Amino acid sequence: MESLKPLFEPLTNLLDRGGVRKDVASIILSAIALLCSFLVPDDMPIDPAWIAIILCGLPIVVGAFVALVTEFDVKADLLVSIALVASIAIGQYFAAGEVALIMQLGALLEERTVARAQRGIERLVELTPRTARLVLEGGEERIVEAEDVERLQVVRVLPGEYVPVDGIVTKGCTSVDESVLTGESMPIDKQEGDEVSSGSLNQFGTIEVRALRVGEDGSIQRMARLVQSADAGKAKIVRLADRWATWIVVGALTAAAGAYLITGDIVRSVTVLVVFCPCSLVLATPTAIVAAIGNATKHGFLVKEGDALERLSGVKEAAFDKTGTLTKGTPEVLGVVAIPGGRFTDESLYEVLAGAESRSEHPLGKAIVACARRAGTIIPEPAEFRMIPGRGVEVRVSGSKVSVGNARMMQEAGLVTEEWRDAGVEAFEQEGCTVSYIAVEGEATGVVALTDALRDESVETVRALYALGVSPVLLTGDHVEAARAAARQAGIRTFLASCRPEDKMAYVESRESAGRAVVMIGDGVNDAPALRRAQVGIAVGGVGNDLAVEAADIAIVKEGMGQLAHLVALSRRMMRTIKVNLTFSMTLNFVAIALAILAVLDPVTGALVHNCGSVLVIVNSSLLLRWKSSRSKARSADAAA
Repeated sequence: MESLKPLFEPLTNLLDRGGVRKDVASIILSAIALLCSFLVPDDMPIDPAWIAIILCGLPIVVGAFVALVTEFDVKADLLVSIALVASIAIGQYFAAGEVALIMQLGALLEERTVARAQRGIERLVELTPRTARLVLEGGEERIVEAEDVERLQVVRVLPGEYVPVDGIVTKGCTSVDESVLTGESMPIDKQEGDEVSSGSLNQFGTIEVRALRVGEDGSIQRMARLVQSADAGKAKIVRLADRWATWIVVGALTAAAGAYLITGDIVRSVTVLVVFCPCSLVLATPTAIVAAIGNATKHGFLVKEGDALERLSGVKEAAFDKTGTLTKGTPEVLGVVAIPGGRFTDESLYEVLAGAESRSEHPLGKAIVACARRAGTIIPEPAEFRMIPGRGVEVRVSGSKVSVGNARMMQEAGLVTEEWRDAGVEAFEQEGCTVSYIAVEGEATGVVALTDALRDESVETVRALYALGVSPVLLTGDHVEAARAAARQAGIRTFLASCRPEDKMAYVESRESAGRAVVMIGDGVNDAPALRRAQVGIAVGGVGNDLAVEAADIAIVKEGMGQLAHLVALSRRMMRTIKVNLTFSMTLNFVAIALAILAVLDPVTGALVHNCGSVLVIVNSSLLLRWKSSRSKARSADAAA
């Protein structure tokens, strides 16, 4: 059968040419033609309904015939084609055109709601630098294509540049931003012997890296392949009418044959075929989806995949990324604690700390200064500022030498980190905080703890999902303590820490293989494979990371995710609406069949009655536009009060 496909390609390509604009124009012209046919059927030499038959009916007939001949694929369009041909054969042109118009309208709605975005993989690959600074003998460097770097060669990475290869630092120290790969919100210090990944951003010092994985083996390229394979592994929802097409066709032909055998009237037989056409069945799903998408849009969601809400209605687990999803994605000062008995109070130490960091370009330093300003802390002007990449800062504030940095910096200065124990370092670390040590004139003075705070709506969202029977789980690239603290604060019972992109995707695959459909909620490049592989992917921050938005089925275009539970409840309401539509349309079909056999309906009136059912289906679906979940109603009532 496959060998016959090339024979029909020119015809199918001709009918498909023109896209959405052509489809809309055909439907409008057909509707006008049918109106003329209905009002003045005898005043024209040729029935205008032929315009609808050709523009809307011919593509249906050809498509059904090609699918049947080349693949032996029985679709709902096959029954429509039979009804069209039969109506034309007995001269019922208006009935044929009307059925064709309704079917094409449903197909257009369906096509508009299943558009897919495929640009994400290309954007992911673009994150890798196209060039690299290859270090030659004697220390000189040459600019080469990044893909031409060979294993074990050494490349130099300057501050502000992206690392072009996966490898090991052989010279220098710095801090790198790995959020693109791991979602880790805090910069990671790197020195000789530490591994770095392609796509991570070198923030401060110049480093030299010996390449271990190059070209297609790099981290970014591997992630691109993960996204691609994840998309291929996601199950696609089949059009509902096509699922039952074989039974619909068999039932219609049997009923039509029975009507002819009982009555001997071919018109009654054709009327049965017309009223049996799955017009309302075809409209039942896309109209409800379109209305639900309109509702979701009003609540801050951009639904990119037409069947995303259908898939969302069946999810059992919600997998959350941490940084930028459950949390705000930016570090904040949780506390500045002076060592008890020292010459500083917490407040006075905060002033010294803010002054020391006021010239820093490090994200943690900027966060300290920003929080100090919001708190109204006085920030003294620093002097002799010196930044030590991968360590911290040394500066003179109010005549005193102040050092702020990590444990490695203090150890190199001859200070033992146990001296800061009384400042509550262990408690901060158990909360998943990043701790920086403060020394004044070479003496341990206090600590500052920074954390990535939860979004205001995270706890309520998690609680609402549990109430809907959806189990949240936290998947994060952060270390165990940070993951445990975030999960506890959000009220999530299950978490996985130190997850790389492939780990998140593997978790989603394992849960779905066990029959637990997963919705993945994330905001970063590192979430893209899991977003694409999950039953439904939701990207937080529609104006944020482009790749996460491209990989997801749904994007949250407003800040935060406070309406996530409403979206899940809406998807379930949509499915109930679809089931009501289907039940009503099938009941109407059976009643119309009985009336057709009794000659109460002819093909034209049968089509009108049948399509009145389609109108009622559309009206019922439109009620979803204004639907509110119980939580949304309660929130609106609180706002009004």
